[in-house]
Formats: sequence, structure tokens, C-alpha cells
Amino acid sequence: MRVLMIDGHPDRGRLSAHLLDAYAEGLPPDTQVTRMALADLTFDPVLHRGYDGTQPLEPDLERVWAELVACDHLVLAYPMWWGAEPALVSGLFTRLLLPGRAFRDHDKGHGWDRLLAGRSADVIVTMDTPPWLLRWGWGDPLGRRMKIQVLGFVGIAPARVHRLGPVRKGAAERALPRWRRRLKTAAAGIGALRRKPRVMPPGA
Repeated sequence: MRVLMIDGHPDRGRLSAHLLDAYAEGLPPDTQVTRMALADLTFDPVLHRGYDGTQPLEPDLERVWAELVACDHLVLAYPMWWGAEPALVSGLFTRLLLPGRAFRDHDKGHGWDRLLAGRSADVIVTMDTPPWLLRWGWGDPLGRRMKIQVLGFVGIAPARVHRLGPVRKGAAERALPRWRRRLKTAAAGIGALRRKPRVMPPGA
């Protein structure tokens, strides 16, 4: 099993990094792990001309893409800011998950091919919002979007979203042992996730 772990916080050594440490501790011993932090990568998060022009991937993005294609399971950790992921995480998706590369529209109708099928994901999201309020009060827009419109759209499924919060006023410190246990359990069970048949994108 090959696992790609990405710390999506734009700063180093924050809570998301510590939660990835806990997740890594729970992985089966034969797991091959590649770990990256967006804070260490150099790339333009803006797709300046949308899909109307060509914007070559920077070397760091090419490396992320190669690891994403090679992995069986993606682990992404980041804080929720203003109800969404940080700009660098959004930019990573925008630059990497391109038509013809991560998905391919059908010539007729409204269907598309999910070119990253066969891979699963765990998304770890820290937040000040109480997770129960995000899910049951507001309908979980972040989790639904990530599972359906982002990862699921390109075939990465199942995608489990771990909503961890609140983090303010010492709440994270008090909850950290419980969160660590939860993430270790999730990591230990990745082999049992039911993935779709694996697809290799064009040029992979």
C-alpha cells in the first residue's frame, strides 16, 4: 500500500502536521509513505487563463502529481478558514486536477471519466466551528464538496472526512489524545476500504 500524505497548512509545524504524525503512527508496518508539505513547495496556485490556455506545471507540482498517481491512498490535512480550505490547497486542486489529466469529459452527453479512480482518501480538517454544527446545522458543505465535487469527481473514493474542532481556547490540547486515537484507527483500516478498479491517467 502506497500512501501520499500532504500537509495543507501554509505554515510549518502547525496542528495539521502533528495530526499527520498521529495518522502515520497508525499505518500498517508495510506501508510505503511519501510525505509533503505545501509550505515547502513552490508553485503558482492561480490558473490564470482557466482551461483556455496552457500553464505548465512547476517541478514541485509535477512531483506531487507523480506521487498522487502512484499512491493507493491520499491523506490531506488542513485548517478550515472561512468555511473552506486554505488558498494553497484550493490552488493545488485547481492546478493539478486538469481535464484530460484527472478527468475527461465525454464527447456526447454530460458524463465524464474519472481518471484517478482506484485511490481512496482521508481528509483531516481542523476548525473553530463545532463539527456537529458544521454537519447538522449547516449541512456539511465542506465535507460534501470535498467528497463529491473535488475528490469524487476525479475518482478518488471513498473519501473520509475527519472534522476536528473546536481548536480555540485550549480545546485542541484537551482533545488531542482523542483525535490521535481516532486518526490512528482510521489509518490502520485503510486496507479494508473498498476502492473502484484502478485507472492510470494518460501519460502516467
